Amino acid sequence: MGMNRRRALAVLGSSTLIAACGTRRQPRPVPTGSPAVPSAPPAATPAVPPAPDTRTPEVAAASGPSPHLVVARGESPAAITEAAVAALGGMGRFVLPGQNVIVKPNICVAYHGPEYAATTNPEVVATLVRLASEAGAARVRVMDYPFGGSAKDAYAISGIQAAVEAAGGEMELMARVKYEEVDFPAECRDIRRWVVYKDALEADVIINVPIAKHHGIATLTLGAKNLMGLVENRNLIHVNLHQRVADLLAFFRPALTVMDAVRILTDHGPSGGNLDDVQQMNTVIASHDPVAVDAYTTRFFPFADVDKVAYIRNAADMGLGSLDVEALEVQEMTV
Repeated sequence: MGMNRRRALAVLGSSTLIAACGTRRQPRPVPTGSPAVPSAPPAATPAVPPAPDTRTPEVAAASGPSPHLVVARGESPAAITEAAVAALGGMGRFVLPGQNVIVKPNICVAYHGPEYAATTNPEVVATLVRLASEAGAARVRVMDYPFGGSAKDAYAISGIQAAVEAAGGEMELMARVKYEEVDFPAECRDIRRWVVYKDALEADVIINVPIAKHHGIATLTLGAKNLMGLVENRNLIHVNLHQRVADLLAFFRPALTVMDAVRILTDHGPSGGNLDDVQQMNTVIASHDPVAVDAYTTRFFPFADVDKVAYIRNAADMGLGSLDVEALEVQEMTV
């Protein structure tokens, strides 16, 4: 198995553009000495290169080049998730045999089942767990730190625990002893140090699987904001929220983002609780580019855009992904 995220963060050089997934994502380095002076932000949103194609020549010839972003629609959450990942080149593009994988859904509360669209769809999560295992991952863990109720209860009530365990994955209760304060990369524009879950540093691959929903402060909680579940002192993230969420994305660098829009929460988020606020979309959006996924997802919410959900624009300005979805190769499919 290759260098884990902790070692990579300690020794790899920094880049201002998103590292597209080939055999694995390279996480952002944590400076080990005096931080470098950040370069000036680019004048325009930088282009994000397509992810390297690691498929065999036979598969590539049969299926053509991988799109930048995939939008899959259909009645089965498992089927559309599997189809979206396959269209991107397969899970083997993101996970290598022997790697340690963390799948990060949104399991924010222990109050409601998946029909309330407050937590990620269990079938979407379980499908990603299964695909990572089939790609040869040595270990696949699923975790979140709920703000409402206990993690144990939230894992069960959301339906995610049963689905993940049936798929061969592990549910991990995030222990406080596993958090530590670390330096953030010099290009982060606000956060210099924060307390993060150290297993997220040691994982080879992070797969981010948020659910698309309204948020009373951020307008929407999408992929970048879902990474708040890997840090402590989350109330302080809400100080300069949109920049600090973008800084979290620069730090964790998920290899793959799969947006659950099977059901979306259109109001009273993030915890919900009223089925009248839930809209059935039967959709997932997937890419190596987390900014493009979040930008595309805003179109499901008439009250939102990338300026109102400003962490999306901030992340693009930092070179973490592409804001201009119309300029990207997007494959839409019905399964």
